Amino acid sequence: MDPQALGDYLHRQIPLSAAMRVQVLSASAQSVVLSAPLEPNINHKSTVFGGSASALAILAAWSLVHLRLEDAGLPPAEVVIQSNRMDYTRPMQGSFTASSKLADESAWPAFMKMLARKRRARIEVESVLACSGAEAGHLKGRFAAFLRDGA
Repeated sequence: MDPQALGDYLHRQIPLSAAMRVQVLSASAQSVVLSAPLEPNINHKSTVFGGSASALAILAAWSLVHLRLEDAGLPPAEVVIQSNRMDYTRPMQGSFTASSKLADESAWPAFMKMLARKRRARIEVESVLACSGAEAGHLKGRFAAFLRDGA
């Protein structure tokens, strides 16, 4: 998907992404990379607010599953986060990014098979937060997808 189209989609469907001024740097079936500036995401210590960092990591991971399902040509599917673990390794004092990938690429075929058979499936996705070229955090999330009624 075109990064601009994904950015527009996120801003329309998830208004928090617009308030955070999220930009899509790249979007492919292997990874989605999002960025956000410090200013709308700042905390009382002049660093990135943890909730904003977590939100960007979740948005990158969610976007990857969304794009992969779209690329597979399936009927419209809903994608939601089921659970996640977020670890922060250093404060971020400027613009920051989140880069997503599947936790296990080999799990995708089984995920797709389960989705086709049961109309719902789960998969784990990881996102790495970075600021000024240094890793600043890591998210591991489980996402659930389900085919919409009538699809």
